[in-house]
Amino acid sequence: MAKMIGMIGTSHIPAIGRAVDQGLEETPYWVDFFEGYKPMRKFLQEEQPDIAVLFYNDHGLSMFLDKKPTYAIGCAPQYDNADEGWGVKVIPPLTGETELSWHIVNHLIENDFDPTVCQDIKVDHGATVPMSVLYPNHSYQGVKVIPIAINCERHPMPKPSRSYAFGKAIGDAIRSWDSDQKVVVLGTGGLSHQLDGERAGFLNTDFDQMCMDKLVTDPEFICQYSNDDLTRIAGAQGVEWAMWLAARGCFSGPVKEIERRLVAPISNTASGLQLLLPA
Repeated sequence: MAKMIGMIGTSHIPAIGRAVDQGLEETPYWVDFFEGYKPMRKFLQEEQPDIAVLFYNDHGLSMFLDKKPTYAIGCAPQYDNADEGWGVKVIPPLTGETELSWHIVNHLIENDFDPTVCQDIKVDHGATVPMSVLYPNHSYQGVKVIPIAINCERHPMPKPSRSYAFGKAIGDAIRSWDSDQKVVVLGTGGLSHQLDGERAGFLNTDFDQMCMDKLVTDPEFICQYSNDDLTRIAGAQGVEWAMWLAARGCFSGPVKEIERRLVAPISNTASGLQLLLPA
């Protein structure tokens, strides 16, 4: 069966991509944050995963408010990027992994999830920033990617417990795939932040640290929160914890934490990094 080698949680804000584009990783504003990526990059270089299953949320590039699936899975051979207006350079296409994508879709359908299947989709900064920063100089081109989008923009959104269960079903599908390929799981987004409204700039790093603790020891603890709770406690965009929960759900057994970094604020966001391996 396929082997899941670990989970990387990472923020995906466009400012990170711009910092990479402009060579700002060693400047005072960014150096502490990017220092955390060094062990992540080392892990990926040593393990050489064949596939990256990437949980992200589309911010309007391919799924706008008029058409917003709750869960969507890419089943395409290639994923292009486009200029979103954030000043982040368009990156070379990501290579898709269609065989495992369809295996996951069929497994989900048989286990009471009904994702939208996307055979033609552009991926936005939610997917491209993590791939760019984890694989410098676009070295991701040897890795096949399965982008999985979770609605974090338009109500009603899936509750955290549902996204965790969604991840568990995907983990079961990966483990049942008849292949010896290695899979890394990426949970992107967040952490606490609010980009608009009266609470613009709101952060809650204590809550972020608690959630990162619980991802290691008791991820179901986070499932007690509703999206309204997350909005109140972690800001309007705190609902992006859904991607981290789904990624953690892929791992059925205990995990051990190898690396953690939380820097705030980074572009009005509590920006987090976490590397978890099967224990």
